[in-house]
Amino acid sequence: MVTPSTPRLVVAAPSSGSGKTTVATGLMAAFAARGLAVSPHKVGPDYIDPGYHALATGRTGRNLDAYLCGPELVAPLFLHGARGCDIAVVEGVMGLYDGAAGEGELASTAQVAKLLGAPVVLVVDASAQSRSVAALVHGFVSWDPQVRIGGVILNKVGSARHEELLREALDSVGVPVLGALRRARPVETPSRHLGLVPVAERRALAVSAAAEMAELVSRGCDLPALEALARTAGAVPGGAAPWTPDLSPTHDDPPASAEGPRPRVAVAGGPAFTFSYAEHTELLTAAGAEVVIFDPLRDEELPEGTAGLVIGGGFPEVYAAELSANEPLRKAVAELALSGAPVAAECAGLLYLCRELDGSPMCGVLDATARMAQRLTLGYRDAVAVGDSVLAAAGARMRGHEFHRTVVEPGAGAAPAWGIRGRERRVEGFVQRGVHASYLHTHWASEPGVARRFVERCRTS
Repeated sequence: MVTPSTPRLVVAAPSSGSGKTTVATGLMAAFAARGLAVSPHKVGPDYIDPGYHALATGRTGRNLDAYLCGPELVAPLFLHGARGCDIAVVEGVMGLYDGAAGEGELASTAQVAKLLGAPVVLVVDASAQSRSVAALVHGFVSWDPQVRIGGVILNKVGSARHEELLREALDSVGVPVLGALRRARPVETPSRHLGLVPVAERRALAVSAAAEMAELVSRGCDLPALEALARTAGAVPGGAAPWTPDLSPTHDDPPASAEGPRPRVAVAGGPAFTFSYAEHTELLTAAGAEVVIFDPLRDEELPEGTAGLVIGGGFPEVYAAELSANEPLRKAVAELALSGAPVAAECAGLLYLCRELDGSPMCGVLDATARMAQRLTLGYRDAVAVGDSVLAAAGARMRGHEFHRTVVEPGAGAAPAWGIRGRERRVEGFVQRGVHASYLHTHWASEPGVARRFVERCRTS
């Protein structure tokens, strides 16, 4: 049962690299080991950290993104994820007050903490300071009085004497020290060009890493005090109710069919396609679809009776040879797309539909090639649908996020998917037959009519 006063903590830091993923994941696992049902959340569009959160808690990791979904959906989506839980832990993004570029506090950890009415635990890298830590923490405490920093966890503490000096300095700030983690060999969480290696690619090692984080946090933190701090969170501000898959129409969508067969929607999964939001499959199911997960690395056929296909983000560039070697599935995807069936592809899905990726043959649905690039493309985008597609009517506006180190040439088809607004005005992506393919990651909870429209097209195509 969801209550609007679910105990909750936000784990934040002054900057990236301070150790908040280790602390947040370890805290989730440590609470779970104490018998608590823990709801895991991540601020921002990150797809990888929620995988580690899910390992730590045994529950689906969920994102809270005030840019993609709007501030008004942050609390409802949180309560939806916290259903049936005893406590929730929210891992922040970047530094506490860092948000969307040029947008003030929008999409920052601080904004999400305020929207949830949640106390913040500040993880501070103390490796190169002693008394100065007091000035740092004082600055973060006083910057925005509406953000309640309820405690500090000191990371990379060098010795007992170092910890003593840090605690003495922080006594003057009035913020309790809730943990001190000694400088040690980092928990093995390897990274590559887009961040941590996802859980699906290193399952056994990831389980060990989550257990190691739990041990580190349990040994160095005051878990009863952290749990007590979480319980000081009152009702979520604004009387928020849990989000449910509201399938309201988008723009001029036709009315939904009240009855009829449940079309089967195949959703790509496995190690090559790990980037997706849990709400997408929930929305597809609520819209009347039967969702079936398949693995393009291993399955040589689409699920029997597939009426529509969703291919989200991930790392096809890492698995290009294996994806290419699965020729039967590539042909099946091409045939489905040629038939006019709805196909929604984001980022990794876009690459998979191209003729080739770094010289390896892909599905050949799009007359385009993809390759790795030196430059990282990263940032939020405001987009408008250039024309009608299986996802949106012409003129529909959505917010999205780009995160890739690849290039598709050409970057847009004769019928582009999106027009990107703002300083960077351009078109991108491809719409042809029932295919909608784009680099843009979107969160369908912000426009649930997207899932409804897609499922309707699956029924009628």
